[in-house]
Amino acid sequence: MNSKASSTDTVGVVGAGSFGLALANLLAANRPVLLYARRPEVVEELQRTRRHGGREILPEIELTNDLEALAHRCELVFPVVPSTAFPEMLHQLSPHLRPSHKVIHGTKGLFVYLPEGETLQSVKQLRREDVRTMSELIQEETVVRRVGCVAGPNLAGEIFEGQPAATVVASPFEEVIREGQGALRSGRFRVHGNHDLFGIELAGVLKNIMAIAAGILHGLGYGDNTRALLVTRGLAEMIYVGRSLGADVRSFLGLAGIGDLVATCSSPRSRNFTVGYRLGQGEALDDILASMEEIAEGLNTVSIVRALTVGQGISAPITLTLYRTLFEDMDIARGMRLLMEFPFSEDVDFI
Repeated sequence: MNSKASSTDTVGVVGAGSFGLALANLLAANRPVLLYARRPEVVEELQRTRRHGGREILPEIELTNDLEALAHRCELVFPVVPSTAFPEMLHQLSPHLRPSHKVIHGTKGLFVYLPEGETLQSVKQLRREDVRTMSELIQEETVVRRVGCVAGPNLAGEIFEGQPAATVVASPFEEVIREGQGALRSGRFRVHGNHDLFGIELAGVLKNIMAIAAGILHGLGYGDNTRALLVTRGLAEMIYVGRSLGADVRSFLGLAGIGDLVATCSSPRSRNFTVGYRLGQGEALDDILASMEEIAEGLNTVSIVRALTVGQGISAPITLTLYRTLFEDMDIARGMRLLMEFPFSEDVDFI
């Protein structure tokens, strides 16, 4: 296959969840798409109905559960699977990848190498070297070097509906950004570029924490002033954490930061916001998780970032309070009171 992409080159999407399918539909407006689903019955169902959640799957999308075939046919691959499933997916995909592949993931999560016998909830602290972004995993576990991510306010339901939206393709490689833009861009979907891959990934990860917190506030009946307070201080906390870990502050001030934060902190279509809302309404976390078809990445992220900030000596009061509320049975009202009493100093001290 030629190194330059053309409008006839097939693009691979790995993962048939709501965002994977929405991304496949976006790509199918420009290129043929080969969409991988792990379970044969899912492939069969999607092939038979050509619909997901009442929405049409475009005819340019071909279904498969053969990763080898996908890697053979597609030089550009978009993995969109939960972070907990990402290492296993890479283990299966890696033998079929070549150095010529470009991989742009759409997973907003982190992976942790836990000490033996520890869990995400029991581990006291983590070092930066214990934690991997998805792009770091791709580079560690495969021969692919030209990696990137796609991140932004991209609620799957609205993308399916064709509502105007935008995203960021981030990569240190300009050719990855250009090819991602060419594959995704349309009259209703803008695609911006950014070379700070780590910062854009981290922004997409950290905003999920704030989305859970915003959902809790909404579930408790708090209004717009309180949510605006949470979003503003949440953005500041995201920037403090990101800057301490080596990200560019500017990555948090665009679509993948402020944009995604605003969308997910106010939308019932956000899984993380929905988990928070149901907690605020008094439901037990275990019951909420048992009723959800797809993972809310923010729950694991809260545990990881709490341990990481402790290990790095970073102040992250919203994350810490949310962790205690979720996993240490802290009363939600007490958590709110602690946050309101926290001695924040200057309004803006991160730029």
